[in-house]
Amino acid sequence: MNNQKIQSHPRWLAPFASLLFICLGAMISSPSNADGITQTGVEKVHVQTITDELNSPWSLAFLPDGRMLVTEKPGSLRIIENGKLVPQPVAGVPKVVDSGQGGLLDVALHPRYSENGWIYLTYSARGQGGSGLEVFRGKLAGNQLVEGKVIFRQSPKINSNKHFGSRIVFDREGYLYVTMGERGEQDRAQKLGEHIGKVVRLMDDGTVPKDNPFIGKAGALPEIYSYGHRNVQGAAIHPVTGAIWTNEHGPQGGDEINILKAGTNYGWPVITYGVNYFTGTKIGEGTHKPGMAQPLYKWVPSIAPSSMAFYTGDKFPGWKGSLFVGSMKFQTLVRLTLDGDRVASEERLLDGIGRLRDVRQGPDGLLYLLTSDRLLQLQPAP
Repeated sequence: MNNQKIQSHPRWLAPFASLLFICLGAMISSPSNADGITQTGVEKVHVQTITDELNSPWSLAFLPDGRMLVTEKPGSLRIIENGKLVPQPVAGVPKVVDSGQGGLLDVALHPRYSENGWIYLTYSARGQGGSGLEVFRGKLAGNQLVEGKVIFRQSPKINSNKHFGSRIVFDREGYLYVTMGERGEQDRAQKLGEHIGKVVRLMDDGTVPKDNPFIGKAGALPEIYSYGHRNVQGAAIHPVTGAIWTNEHGPQGGDEINILKAGTNYGWPVITYGVNYFTGTKIGEGTHKPGMAQPLYKWVPSIAPSSMAFYTGDKFPGWKGSLFVGSMKFQTLVRLTLDGDRVASEERLLDGIGRLRDVRQGPDGLLYLLTSDRLLQLQPAP
C-alpha cells in the first residue's frame, strides 16, 4: 500500500484517510487463528511470546553468547537468558529521569564487542537547567556494568519531557551516531549552537571526529552531524550501501524516512508534511525550501514510527531486503519493499500486535519485536 496517493488530497480528508489506513491494515494482515499464526502477503508467520514480564521496554540488543539485553524505560537493564527473564536487573546502570518520553532508552553493543566488551546506553538525566540525553558505556561483568563512564551529554539541558530521540547506531567505520529530538521546542532544531534536534557523530569513546561537518564553523557544536530533526527514533545501516537510514516522528502527519548525510538540514520546523495538532493549521513555510532535504518517504497520516531494521536473514525469503518499521499508533509492523534508495511498496503486518517500540533482526535470522510489555519472536510458520 503506497501512501503517496493519500498525501495529495485536501487536508479535510485526513480523518477519513486515517480510518482507511486502519481498515486496510486489518485487511492486509490479521491473526488467522488463536495459536498466533498470521498469513502475510508473502510469508506465513508464527508469533511467539518470549516474555510478558517487562516493564515499558524500549530497546533490545543481542549478546554473542545468546543472551539478550532489554532496557526498561523506568531505569532497569534486564537480561533474558535461555528464553527466561533474569529476575534481578543489571547493577551499575546510571540514574535516569523517568518522566514523559524520557527514561532508560536505547542499548547497543560496540561493533567489536567480542574484543572490547563495550555496551552503550542512552537515557535522560537531570542536570543544570532540567534534563537531557546522555550516552553511557560500560562492560558487563556477571550481572553488573563495570568501568562505566558518561561519554556524551546533550547541551543544553531543558525543562521538557518530550522528544528525546535516542537511537544509537554505529557505521561501518566504527563512528557512533546518536539521534536527538527537539524536546518539543521546535525552533531549537535549527540552532547549531546546541544538540537539541540534531544527530551527533562521535568516536566510540565520545571524542569528536576531526572531519565532522561543522568543525570550525563559528557558533556550531563540533559533535553535530545533521540538524533540523523533530524526533528521530529509528536508525539502521543499509546492508548494501552502508548508509544510515533514519525514521522520524512528524507532528500530525509528516513522519519521515531519511538517509543521513553530513551537514544536511532536514528542515524541521521550517518545512514539514505535518500540521499542528488539533487545529490542523500550517507549520513553518510549507513542504519545500532550497537547502533543506526532502524525505525519502513520508506518512500522512502519521504512523508514529519507532525503530527500524533491514532484514538480511534467510528464515523469511520473501522478506529479504525489506525495511521493517514499528508503528506505535496503529500497533502494526510496517514492511517496506525497496528498489535501491526508493520505497517501492508498503505492507502492514500483525495488526493489533501492540505498540511496537523496537524491531530487531536476531543473529538467528528471526525478527524480534518489543511491545509495551512483551518481547515477541517471529518464526516461519509451517
